[in-house]
Amino acid sequence: KMFRKSKLTDGTANGQVGIRKKSRVPGVMITQFTETLPEGKSHPDFTRKPIGLTIQEGKFAFFKAIVTGDPKPTVTWSRNNGDVSDPSRYQAKYDPNSDEHTFEMPNVMADQADTYRCLVVNEFGQALVTVVLNVIEVGFKKNKALQQRNTDENFTTVLKRKSKIRPKSEQTERKDGEIDPRFWELLLSADKKDYERICVEFGVTDFRWMLKKLNEMKEEREKDQAQFVKSLSNLRPIQVNPDGTATFEIDMDLLEPSSSIYLFKDGEMVPYTKELGEEMRHALRQVGKRYIFCMRDLSADDAGLYQLDVEDVTMFSTEFKVPSVDFLVKIKEVAAKEREDAVFECVLSNPCSKIMWFGKNLPLEQGDKYDIEVSEDKLIHRLLVKDCMVVDKGIYSACAGIKSCNAWLVVEADKDVQKGKKAARKTTRAGGAGMDLQKVAQEQQTKLEKERIERREQIKAAKEAAAAAVTTDPSKIPAAAEQTETPAVVSNNTHKENDPKPVITCGLSDIYALHGTSAELTVAMNVPSEGNWFKDGEQLNSTTGVTMTKEGNCHRLTIESCRDNDTGLYRFVSGEHSTQAKLVIGDVPELDEDAFHKFSKPVTVRVGQNAAFKMPFAPQESLMVSWFRNGTEIKDGGGVKIVKEPNHSRLILRDCLRTDTGDVKIQLKNPFGAVEATSQLIVLDRPGPPDGPVEVVETTSSVIEIKWNHPKDDGGSAVTNYAVERQQAGQSLWTKLGEVVADKTSFRDRNVTHGKKYNYRIYAENPEGLSDALETPDSIMAGVMILSGPPGAPKVVNASKTCISLTWTPPVDTRGQPIIGYQVEKRKKDTNEWIALNGVTDPIEDVNCSVRDVTEGAEYEFRVAAINESGSGDLSPPSAMVCAKNPNMRPCFKDPEDFVVIRAGNSARVKVCYEAEPAPQITWLKDDEPISPWINIITIEGMSQLVIPSSKRSDSGIFTIIAKNSVGESSFDIEIRVTDEPKTPGPVELEQTVNGKVIISWAPSPDQDLDDRLYYTVSQHDSNTRVWKTVADRLFTNTYTVNNILPGIEYHFRIYAKNDMGRSDPSQSPTWGANGNRIHSTAVSFERPPSILVPLKVHNSPEGYQLYMTCAVRGCPTPTVSWYLNDVCINSDSNYYITNSFGVCSMYILRVRPEDSGEYKVVAVNSFGQAECSTKLVVRGKCCFI
Repeated sequence: KMFRKSKLTDGTANGQVGIRKKSRVPGVMITQFTETLPEGKSHPDFTRKPIGLTIQEGKFAFFKAIVTGDPKPTVTWSRNNGDVSDPSRYQAKYDPNSDEHTFEMPNVMADQADTYRCLVVNEFGQALVTVVLNVIEVGFKKNKALQQRNTDENFTTVLKRKSKIRPKSEQTERKDGEIDPRFWELLLSADKKDYERICVEFGVTDFRWMLKKLNEMKEEREKDQAQFVKSLSNLRPIQVNPDGTATFEIDMDLLEPSSSIYLFKDGEMVPYTKELGEEMRHALRQVGKRYIFCMRDLSADDAGLYQLDVEDVTMFSTEFKVPSVDFLVKIKEVAAKEREDAVFECVLSNPCSKIMWFGKNLPLEQGDKYDIEVSEDKLIHRLLVKDCMVVDKGIYSACAGIKSCNAWLVVEADKDVQKGKKAARKTTRAGGAGMDLQKVAQEQQTKLEKERIERREQIKAAKEAAAAAVTTDPSKIPAAAEQTETPAVVSNNTHKENDPKPVITCGLSDIYALHGTSAELTVAMNVPSEGNWFKDGEQLNSTTGVTMTKEGNCHRLTIESCRDNDTGLYRFVSGEHSTQAKLVIGDVPELDEDAFHKFSKPVTVRVGQNAAFKMPFAPQESLMVSWFRNGTEIKDGGGVKIVKEPNHSRLILRDCLRTDTGDVKIQLKNPFGAVEATSQLIVLDRPGPPDGPVEVVETTSSVIEIKWNHPKDDGGSAVTNYAVERQQAGQSLWTKLGEVVADKTSFRDRNVTHGKKYNYRIYAENPEGLSDALETPDSIMAGVMILSGPPGAPKVVNASKTCISLTWTPPVDTRGQPIIGYQVEKRKKDTNEWIALNGVTDPIEDVNCSVRDVTEGAEYEFRVAAINESGSGDLSPPSAMVCAKNPNMRPCFKDPEDFVVIRAGNSARVKVCYEAEPAPQITWLKDDEPISPWINIITIEGMSQLVIPSSKRSDSGIFTIIAKNSVGESSFDIEIRVTDEPKTPGPVELEQTVNGKVIISWAPSPDQDLDDRLYYTVSQHDSNTRVWKTVADRLFTNTYTVNNILPGIEYHFRIYAKNDMGRSDPSQSPTWGANGNRIHSTAVSFERPPSILVPLKVHNSPEGYQLYMTCAVRGCPTPTVSWYLNDVCINSDSNYYITNSFGVCSMYILRVRPEDSGEYKVVAVNSFGQAECSTKLVVRGKCCFI
């Protein structure tokens, strides 16, 4: 069923139809005016459509579009609620170079917020796109807002934000003690773990007050957010990506998908698009419920507080900081081998405690796979990729602020590792910066320190200049001097016009004092002047414990014994100048004595176990907890887990190693001081191997004494004893000799044999187990080395091209040591190198050997050395030079067969092996005549083969192979008989001449004259036993006399013809009756000539397919069935599988070939005649399935 295209009548002229078409650009509506388009013509369409825009009032707004169509279409712009004819507010332009249509609105106003339409028309159709323009007016006016609510509510043109973050132009000066509103905005969107960092950054110390107020603000903010969103989650602060962009993300489920979304930076609206483009740097993409803000082309001006608002409610705030940092040394490409560590290194221009590392665009963290290291001066940063595998290769990046650098990690597979096995872990490191980074960092540190000194000098000079200007001409105070820490707020009229005005030269700074100690606040003026002290806004007077003094230009406020109620904001006012600071009273962190005593106890664990430390303490504000191991601070990550709670802290070291043994310290620190507690971690393990090398103290014919040193590492517990093992050189078995106590580091082996060499290994043992072994580097011989004398010169017993047999006599002088075996060496003629045929550890035990590593035709000489426990002795004189070749010999045949029977039609292969030197000439004869040309002869070294491809009976005969060389000649006769299963003998006749005897005679088989090895077999069946049994075998005549024929019993006889291939079908005799008389059968005869019951069918088969042909044949006796292809018998062809099952004749072809095409015929023959049927097979070309 066909689908009809919808036709439109709206918007078309008379006689036109409107057919809706689908555009390749989503959101484009196309209407075609004609049923069919002329060739080469097309309706209008957009290749780039305008994109919706949200922009601040007063900015430059524009839409761009690129259109196609033939003939070239016209483009018109319009808006839903208004006119666009004013050229001062709306300008439509076309750029023929880029083929772009632009609709511009310079200095966009709030009343221009609307839905705009871009219509493209030619004579064959039109294309329409609508796009929304949102205009935001930051300065909100109530009356204007009320008017706007009465207009179309589908578009938000003016925005009143509930956030307290305002643009710089609208910000008012904050009062003393007032907190920056950015502090609360950041806290509302931050994780709890970041609260402390934000408070430190904004100088907030009262955490309890902060948390209380933050909870109140959160409740109020969540109520406002609930008006527009169902849920907020997965708030990810802004961060820099490896591609040079910065993004922050938020999952937000809006109640109304059409709600307007705005972006602000430091209170000012940020225009954005849905995708990053060339025109705008900011984009806000939506993927499901996730909103992703992206910013490209980063610069220092992009730093600030970014906020995401829905309508007038802030949903998320995040601060983007751009540190003044760059890369002095960038990371470089690393080529590492598989299972090796790779190192990326870089040097920064300014200290940075942490930079971002990325691997294949994914952020990397400290863990089991990666180690992130930072130098003490925070200039050198390293990334260590552990145990590199091939999958780790890719691009790795380092990001510091808005700067980044990247490099490749190339991992080469270990080619030496067997397939399916894992390469061994390597301890080496690849990569690095290729230069002295420490030197670069030191130079940069020196440069930074010099810049800091210069800045301090400039500030000091500015202050001195300001003070000097005040004494001479107060009206010429430098701007730098006016910007002191305490601006003037009150004028002092007591000074005369010529006297210098008082100026604070050294103001107050925050003080943290301990309970019971004194605290002093000091202010320095440029001239003696009066002043007043205030605490929390109330003026202070000298009382008990609080003293206010004046010494020259200095004013001091001294609190002799600080108490809690002394905490507050202190302010000094002198004339129109003032300065203030906080005084905070507190105590150094305290530890409970019981907890301190418990923590100080050592923690003992075994290797691979976890070690845990816990320190409880009272909850305190501004408390920083740090953990140290062996004096180095440790951070959370990898195998270290640090848990910090308000009332305790825990340290967990996972999978401890022996190297983790040492001091573990916790430090509690606040502004008033620090307290520490130290414990000890003991990791128990097997001891290290005894310290070597092994020293030989004594060696005699009966004793070997060795000595070693204590292990360097006892594994955390004392060594209890040492175990000693021994191995005789040349053997694989190690035998334990015994143990010695830990105080003794020597062992005497008394069970040694003079002249033999031994290897020793020593183990250290403690309660955790045995150490690795310390092994002797070389074998130690008992006594002095005694070598044997030389054997007799080797003699050649036999030589051939593949083997030379040698024999020799034992040495006359064995020098009192038994002979273990012999070592044989050979030297090739015209060379000086002697090559050992066997090692000293693999001696030849007999006085003869066969050397098979020889080259045919080369000449060699040999020599022999006797081997005893001390090694290889003196060498014998060399043998006579001998050539590796076979001796001349008359050809002889190796166990050939003299009689071979082959079925007619099969190939015949007769293989005869021979030996001769030199190689003989081979000749084959048949019946003393040359063989036929279709018979193939294949002769290789040591073997000759006669091949008859398709044998016939005429190929039978006596085949003679003749081998002849310069030494002599040999021949051998092989009878080859080609035959087949014999045909059934002729009719059988029975005759009785003597009572009890029957003469059986039969007509000979048709194959009798063709096969002189054919004979007959007679089987008998009687009515008593009803079993067929053979009564005569190997009959070469056509008659046989059967004895013991009894009256009253019926007899039947069968005659078989047999030869080397098998026997024929039987020829049945007539029934022989009882009473000694010949019984003439009156039964109906079923004998008949063959007939075809079901003929063959015509077949048409593709090449390569299977094929079955069947037919049905009847006849008595059972006819012999033959298959023919184009009048050639194929019964014996292996390409056809032929069967005959009770008259059903079948032929099967596994895969049909083109040569199988032709006429197939089935011929059935018995003694009464023959029958045949035929068909044709057509083989088509191969089929291709798609």
